[in-house]
Amino acid sequence: MKPVNIGIIGLGTVGCATVEILKANAADIADRVGRPVVVSHACVRDPSKPRSCDLSSVELLKDTADLVNHPDIDIVVELMGGTDLALDLGLQAVAAGKHLVTANKALIAEHGNQLFAAAQANGVTVAYEAAVAGGIPIIKAIREGLAGNRIHSVAGIINGTGNFILSEMRDKGRAFDDVLREAQELGYAEADPTFDVEGIDAAHKLTILASIAFGIPLNFPAVFTEGISTVTAEDVTNAEKLGYRIKHLGIAEQTESGVSLRVHPTLIPQTQLLANVHGVMNAVQVQSDAVGESLYYGAGAGGGPTGSAVVADILDIARALTATPEQRVPFLGFQPERLKNIPLLTIEAVESAYYLRMRAADQPGVMAEVTGILGQFGISIEAIEQTEPVQHDTQATIIMLTHRVIEQKMVEAIKQIEALQTIVGAVTMIRVEHFNTRQST
Repeated sequence: MKPVNIGIIGLGTVGCATVEILKANAADIADRVGRPVVVSHACVRDPSKPRSCDLSSVELLKDTADLVNHPDIDIVVELMGGTDLALDLGLQAVAAGKHLVTANKALIAEHGNQLFAAAQANGVTVAYEAAVAGGIPIIKAIREGLAGNRIHSVAGIINGTGNFILSEMRDKGRAFDDVLREAQELGYAEADPTFDVEGIDAAHKLTILASIAFGIPLNFPAVFTEGISTVTAEDVTNAEKLGYRIKHLGIAEQTESGVSLRVHPTLIPQTQLLANVHGVMNAVQVQSDAVGESLYYGAGAGGGPTGSAVVADILDIARALTATPEQRVPFLGFQPERLKNIPLLTIEAVESAYYLRMRAADQPGVMAEVTGILGQFGISIEAIEQTEPVQHDTQATIIMLTHRVIEQKMVEAIKQIEALQTIVGAVTMIRVEHFNTRQST
């Protein structure tokens, strides 16, 4: 039977891993699909550049238009990154009747609605398992494996760089800047680490997870995003003493009021599974009505894991090449005309518990002033700890854990606390989550 021919745009780490996986497991793949699946063409900027994969049977092209319009190519695999050119190529591919596989989370999060509509109109598939959490098949798990469930929340460690930094800060008491430099030396972080440490990468992934979980259009601008660059070693240590760990989480939650989408540092109890995901590993926790709590854990990046997800998408499409578009799994798991315009909550409307840290004058009455302000806003306190000032120091550190409250009330309370003459500088606020105790709607 005629092979399924693949054209790859971009032969970096993931591209070469995809080539090698398809070649190494060719016999098993042919048995699973019913016919061979081969990389017949690839597009690269410099065909003469040495690659880490065997390209002896691959025709190299320099012009992307030649690849996306090639009559022998059945599936185009976009692994070049970026958004503008990737979107143009994706639209060209689906317009030419080619199925598209991508690992590009920014492309899907920011332009997926447009790309899916074009693919639907042309009767082809866009597959993007590799865009979220590398080798963890989280897209298929939520979209297909949990298709009979109502999803209440999705929360995950979906950026390995941030998790590595926070793990090192906790395990070794190191400062953020020190660990970031090591992450860059190890290749975990880019020279410009903004996308990773400020949460943009995680926000792209959360946008995708939320859409397939709740059946809403992709809406990247609606994600509240806060990075970890302001988290100190002191905060990490304080959290540990209180029985918590700080993780940089992406959280999508459906409530009676709407859907909240947020990426930020979060205190979670040490006993929870997410708190015990360390280093560069990823994990996604899903809360659903029938299954309850489920956790998906694995390598979230790297050539092998991400290439594995790319190949899985290729094989899904290869199996379905004789099926009609109506028989395929919808791009976001819901039929396009059934996507819901559920209200998207701003961060001020989200309810959470909080960790507060502040520096205060070491004098009587300070604690009463602070707790009095919190009381005015209906904010109850779970725990308080005050560190004694060192010799000759006139200031003490106050640590508080609060019960759950709407964030707008907490923000207003903090403004009044910071205005006190006895409070020195800004109040540090980190959200606290107890996923297994949250009420489902």
